[in-house]
Amino acid sequence: MNYFEYKSVAERYARHRPYFHPLVIEKVKSYLNIAESVDLAIDVGCGPGQSTVALKEIAIRVIGADLSAGMLSVAEKKPGIQYLQSPAENLPIRDLCTDLITTSLAFHWFDHRRFFAEARRILKEQAWLIISNNGITGQMRENVRFEEWFNEVYDRRYPSPPRNTTPMNSRRAREHGFRFALKEEYQNEVPFTVEELAAYLVTQSNVIAATEHGQEQVEDVYQWIVEQARPLFKSERSSFVFSGYIWYLQKTS
Repeated sequence: MNYFEYKSVAERYARHRPYFHPLVIEKVKSYLNIAESVDLAIDVGCGPGQSTVALKEIAIRVIGADLSAGMLSVAEKKPGIQYLQSPAENLPIRDLCTDLITTSLAFHWFDHRRFFAEARRILKEQAWLIISNNGITGQMRENVRFEEWFNEVYDRRYPSPPRNTTPMNSRRAREHGFRFALKEEYQNEVPFTVEELAAYLVTQSNVIAATEHGQEQVEDVYQWIVEQARPLFKSERSSFVFSGYIWYLQKTS
């Protein structure tokens, strides 16, 4: 099930998701020692193009691919960036054409076996596949009680829909024709007002499952979050801890 196929979801996503992607790209640039931009990079599951725009920092040309026409309709257009509507497992891109494939916040929705095969087909020899993720931990710097509300109230009311969260390891990478070079973990903080927090949370797939695929209205969920979370804010804006990881996989012969 595609939780991000609706244009209304895409518009919320593009407006209210934190723009952490440059942080990831800087880490990738450092680890891969990219001194000069690669000729072509492919961003798979690009959504509204936030990750694609960030990737342009280390690539002369970037192709962003996503299954959702709604997401692509709100993607930021820039010189050197092309967008394709396509599933991750069947990309209309020629063989052995790129030094770098990235996917951010999307890998858990893919058919992993088919995606790895497609990545190998497109990547040049010894080229890199970078898989990254980022999400709110539930920790508010100013009030430890927020995490209890987040885990015990919010997550229970809106549980995450099924996804493939199989962890990466060296054996699994080898099975798909890659060398698992590194898992890099990181944290970042995002300041939110209570309204900004609610606007962010209604972009998540658990809320989408309850609204576009369920019986609740987005406006009602947003208002419920604001009313529930407001007493936990000690000032107008609070800092929330996000955590993420970057998997560096190199194509093997």
